[in-house]
Amino acid sequence: MSDGEAKVISTEPLLESEAVWTKLVKDPKGVKRTWESAERRTRPKDSEIDGVGIVAILEKETGPEIVLQKQYRPPLDKIVIELPAGLVDEGETAEQAAVRELKEETGYVAEVLETSPIMFNDPGFCNTNLRMVHVSVDMGLPENQDLKPELEENEFIEVFLVRLDSLWEECKKLEAEGYAIDARIANLAEGIELAKKFKL
Repeated sequence: MSDGEAKVISTEPLLESEAVWTKLVKDPKGVKRTWESAERRTRPKDSEIDGVGIVAILEKETGPEIVLQKQYRPPLDKIVIELPAGLVDEGETAEQAAVRELKEETGYVAEVLETSPIMFNDPGFCNTNLRMVHVSVDMGLPENQDLKPELEENEFIEVFLVRLDSLWEECKKLEAEGYAIDARIANLAEGIELAKKFKL
């Protein structure tokens, strides 16, 4: 996948009646400011979260590797380096959503290890939130040998692996090559570097 394969052709204002994913709101609270923000329309009624991010680790003899994706994102007009992620369906837990989304986007079958507190992606702009779900991928399972992602018609995802101990350097290298780095990966990579530096 390269920048030449996908690009924004044009943009135009979106009518409120046409918006499926978000709505724009103005916060009239207080007397001294107006706050413009966006809200997701897709959060299920019975859910406290919009979606999940998935930290999928493959244990290998050479060291643990993390599952990453390259995916073109029109708001940036760039290919973004991301963790597997997706929206929660109605009646679904964060853990169920993570296992389902990982299988759909990458083909990997995984087991849930841990789930994070609720995280807010950009609280100054939108109400979007998620839980990070840590999963383990058993490479001994037959279904993890011959991967069969189940991408939607409008999804174009390239999956790749990065050694966990070199994630920070890989992020810097990918940015230098013109990719955008999703904050969830950058924060994870930075956390690993801080843990190394302070011997945590």
